[in-house]
Amino acid sequence: MDIVTCTQCSATGLEKGLLDDITAPSGFTRWVEGELRTGAFGRFIKGKKRYRVEAARCPRCGHLELFATQPSG
Repeated sequence: MDIVTCTQCSATGLEKGLLDDITAPSGFTRWVEGELRTGAFGRFIKGKKRYRVEAARCPRCGHLELFATQPSG
C-alpha cells in the first residue's frame, strides 16, 4: 500500500495501521463484495470475495484512508 498524500489536507507521510475487529476469525477487519443479505440463519457471504482492510492515518488532520487490496481467505 503506497500512500503519498492525505486526500483531505494534502499532508504527506500517512501512518499505516489496521482496524481492530476481534470478532473476525482472521483477526483482521474484512471487506466483502456485494450488498449484505441476511436471513433466518444469519448473513449470506459464502462464496463472495473478501479483502483484508488496511488503514492509514494522516498525522496532520487525523483523516483515515481505508484500502481493501489484499485478498483474504
